[in-house]
Amino acid sequence: MRAFKCARCGLAVYFENTHCGGCGALLGFLPDALEMLAFAPAPPGEPWAAVGRERLARPCANRDAAGCNWMTAAADGPLCAGCVYNRTIPDLTVPSNPSRWQRLERAKRMLLYGLFRLGFRPPSRADAPGWGLAFDFVAATPGAPAVTGHAAGVVTIDVAEADDVVRTSVREQMAELYRTLLGHFRHESGHFFWERLVRDGGRLDAFRARFGDERADYRAALDRHYAAGPPADWNRTHISAYAAAHPWEDWAECWAHYLHIVDSLETARAFGLAVAPTAPVLAAGTAPPLADPYRAPSARALVDAWLPLVVAVNSLNRSMGLGDLYPFVLTTPVVDKLEFIHRAVADTRSA
Repeated sequence: MRAFKCARCGLAVYFENTHCGGCGALLGFLPDALEMLAFAPAPPGEPWAAVGRERLARPCANRDAAGCNWMTAAADGPLCAGCVYNRTIPDLTVPSNPSRWQRLERAKRMLLYGLFRLGFRPPSRADAPGWGLAFDFVAATPGAPAVTGHAAGVVTIDVAEADDVVRTSVREQMAELYRTLLGHFRHESGHFFWERLVRDGGRLDAFRARFGDERADYRAALDRHYAAGPPADWNRTHISAYAAAHPWEDWAECWAHYLHIVDSLETARAFGLAVAPTAPVLAAGTAPPLADPYRAPSARALVDAWLPLVVAVNSLNRSMGLGDLYPFVLTTPVVDKLEFIHRAVADTRSA
């Protein structure tokens, strides 16, 4: 994630801010340009003028209800380039759902930022019926549980996952090292991109050589995983215990971690964070900083930049009595899988 500042007063602002905390300017993110601008308000339905810029844009129609700070071109429809993917939103008459929806939307926009930075603009359901990307934010009802997952382009997220207490409870019950809303979005988007980059991209044989044969019975594999747990040596070849359940889940977990790494490295670079080559963790030295993690030459280059940084940050967390920010081990087989993903992304982008 890039670092952003208010175009009016220069104060640092966050990606999700709708207003500047310093001067009170209205902030809007332009997804086409991937930049944050300050705007002067205009009457409802009229375009806003960017402060100090000859640029007009309309706020997304979900700005107030969902806290969406993305803008849309003055000539386009009422929804921004992120909200057009919504197919089902939470029932806002339920008192807890408006705040849950805002948290869901923040995580979704962070996912889309990463995808856009990688050069991917998936078609929406309206543009590609039957397989275009869509999001369903649903809640469980009596006799109908809400299941987070992906099917034929539709990413479904249980709105209860936006409740920190619920999500933490599930994470502890499932003995997971990491469970966040953003993690859900990145993981489930991996299933969407498996269909695009692997199944439809002519990479099935290469995929099977690294991840295994996805033709293995998926339902049976998940039932076995939840009944018996992962293999004892899962951490030698997989990024997480769940990744060992089935090749599709292995890909989705690795895809999510690929997005974790490139976005976090961009954030670190934006703030000038680096680990000195003399640090104890860097016994073999370190690679030069990446000019743009989203355009790294290889996954190995990403990992070489990532490991020193994350060991340092994990150590800072421990100094504060907190758990590790990134409690995972990147073994050689896992890095090889990340390399496969990196190559598929780079080849698709340059095609």
